Formats: sequence, structure tokens, C-alpha cells
Amino acid sequence: MSAAAALSIPALLAAQGTAAGKCAPDNVGIKVPAGFCVTLFADSIPGVRSLAVAPNGDVFAAVQGRTGAGVVALRDAGNTGHATTKQQFASGFTSSQIALFDRHVYTEAAQTRPQGANASAPAPTIAIVRFPLKAGELTPSGPADTIVSGLPGAPGHVSRNFTITPDGVLYVNVGSPTNSCQSPDRKAGAPGANPCTELDTRAGIWKFDARKKNQTQVTGVHFARGIRNAVGVAISPVDGKLWAMQHGRDQLSDWRDKLGLDSAAAARYSAENPAEQLMQVNQGEDYGWPYCYYAADQHHLVLAPEYGGDGKKTAQCAQKHEPVATFPGHWAPNALFFYTGSSFPARYKNGAFIAFHGSWNRAPEPQAGYNVVFQPLKGTATAGKYEVFAEGFSPSGSAGRASAAGGYHRPTGLAQAADGSLYVADDTGGRIYKIVYTGK
Repeated sequence: MSAAAALSIPALLAAQGTAAGKCAPDNVGIKVPAGFCVTLFADSIPGVRSLAVAPNGDVFAAVQGRTGAGVVALRDAGNTGHATTKQQFASGFTSSQIALFDRHVYTEAAQTRPQGANASAPAPTIAIVRFPLKAGELTPSGPADTIVSGLPGAPGHVSRNFTITPDGVLYVNVGSPTNSCQSPDRKAGAPGANPCTELDTRAGIWKFDARKKNQTQVTGVHFARGIRNAVGVAISPVDGKLWAMQHGRDQLSDWRDKLGLDSAAAARYSAENPAEQLMQVNQGEDYGWPYCYYAADQHHLVLAPEYGGDGKKTAQCAQKHEPVATFPGHWAPNALFFYTGSSFPARYKNGAFIAFHGSWNRAPEPQAGYNVVFQPLKGTATAGKYEVFAEGFSPSGSAGRASAAGGYHRPTGLAQAADGSLYVADDTGGRIYKIVYTGK
């Protein structure tokens, strides 16, 4: 473990001496609603993905990347509005998820494949581990326990995001290995496997006991299926139910003939479809992947072209579970968070904030979705249309994948600060923003 170190803060903000309750004059380039402002809580943490906040305000961050950064702990010792201490909490693995529960830090622990490794070599498996944590400490008080081991890794979606209920139920996302269960994957015109046996071990959510060591996917409960990749998962504070955001499929433009579209129209259709989905997830339910996708123009699930769909047929999709709310295609939701604080206006209470990572495949439309959205909710129903809450993380959105070299900042994690403010992690820019309500 490295010793605690002072955290780098951009010279501009340091010179201004931004303190608690005050924000940068330009809100660090982020646009937020009237009455809110933004500070830069931390920077220089490339790959920061998920955040968890201790009762004393310390922030624990899961970090992805080949450096094996694992988990970093941050502290604002002087109530300055910025992290003044950065401590390596655990290392030697890459992580996309973190949570504090039962006096432990829970995190995903994935081993990275060495650069230049044989592509045919078995992919490393992924575990959910926990480290004991004493109140007020920034390092573990003992060795890690393995809670779940042997979760499948590559190919495909490898982030094993999870959430934990107050009574210790652990829900883990195991994303699909393919785009739409084709073989070979993503080959234009290749039909989908029927039945799709990927659904036995992937593209779903598994349930475990957060306090029990040495579980495996086989000993867990296959809680829900047909969810391509639920990177954002959270527990509702209203009724304790599980909610998830799904990353929708790609490449519908490969099926222009089945969709009855010319090349240009198919590209536009593929840019807007499928819609990203917010789902309230219950045990035993099936949400449709790979057989179905949510067609934005039809406003419901339709049969995928790999299975004979034409953009309108529903067939078996009429029996699948529809989402609670939908969002533009390919925005890539990477975090789901229910606000429970009291510093924001009352209308935000128990509503959902969603961090969208942004698109790479909306051509010929502009790339989009680098933002944080607020979805008003009332129980398990929407209470109005979604609102873009924070934006300006990226430039105008050129073609291709957004990168740090291009000046992009991509939201990927959300957490509630001890004072009721909202933290937003940015893995591409390596930043953590803090959004504060001042009422001014």
C-alpha cells in the first residue's frame, strides 16, 4: 500500500481557493440546473468507475485499468470541497464496482489479461471480494474475503456490477458475451442461436448472500434473465426492490433488408435503436434479450431481426417484461442511483439519477449521451419525463469512441456525499465532480 499523498487539483481551482459551499466560476465546464453548482472534488484517477461514501464523508473509488489500481480512498480533511488525501486502499486488480456494507468495503476484483497474451488462453475469472474496514480508516483492517468466485470474464461484457440490500442480499450483473447471441458474434446476416444457451450463465442477474464466503455462480440464484448488460444496478429506498439500467444491443443497420430500409435509413434507425431501458427487476422475470429489443418508434419490445423480426413484429416479446422508462439509443448507462438526501429540493427525493457514458455508434447522427439524467419516479412508475441534469462532459461529439486525448469526460459513477451533494465519477478524464445545491 502506498502512503497517503496530496491529490493533484488543477492550478486554476487551487489558485481560486474553492472552499466548501463555493463552486468554480465556470462549474468546471459542467452545465447544471439553476440553483446548483459544481466543484472538482478529485482528479488524476484515470479509470475511476464507481463510488461509495462512508458516514464520515470518506470516498472509496473503484478503478479500472491495466495498472491494477483496484480501490482508492479519498478524504477532504479540511472541509474544503476537494479531496486533500488520496490513499491506495487495495491494488493488484481492476474494479468497476464498490459498496460499503456491514463494516466492509465490497468490490469487484478482476485480473487483467497481460498485454500480448495469447488470445486463445482462458480468460481470467472475476470475483466479488470484501475488505474489513474500521470506522475512520483509509486502509483495510485485515485481509480480503472472497464472497463470490469464478464469475465468467471475457469475451463480451466483463463488468460484474453489483448492489447490496440493507439486509445483505447481493445482486450481481453478469453481462452477455455477445451482441445478440450470433455465431460468429456481430457478423452481418448471421442468425441468432435459438435457443440462446448464453442465457444459462450470462445476460442476467444472480442473487447471493453478501455475508457468506466462497459462493459461486452455480450456488447462487439465477434471479432474472434476458438483460444484456446491467452496468447500473440499485436498490429502491422506497420498497427495497431491485432496479437496473440495460445497455442495449448494437448493429441493427446490418439487417436493413429485414427492416425494409435502404442503407441511409437503416443507419439512422440503428443510431436511435434500441432505446436504453430502466427496469424494475423481479425474481424469475425475463426482459427479452437476445430475442427482443425496445423499438423507440414502436414504444415496446419487438422481435430482433436475428430471430425473424422486421422492426414491428412482437411474437414472443409480448410475454417479456417491458421497462419502466426509456432513453435514447446507445447512451450507455453506467450507473443508477436513488437520491435520499435532503440538501437537494424535495422533488429529487427517491428519484433516479443515471450516469450515461455516452455513445460511440450513433453515426450518422452526432455521438451523444455524455451526461447525468434525472428520472422522476413515484413508486414503480415514472412521474414525468427524464431531465438532463448535468451535461458538458464532452466536446461536441465527433465520430468514434470518446477518449481522454480528445478532451472527453464521461460520467460513469454516482454517489451521495455525506452533506447530500452528488458525486459524479468520470473514468475517461479521471475526475470526480461534486454537484452542490446552493439555491442561488
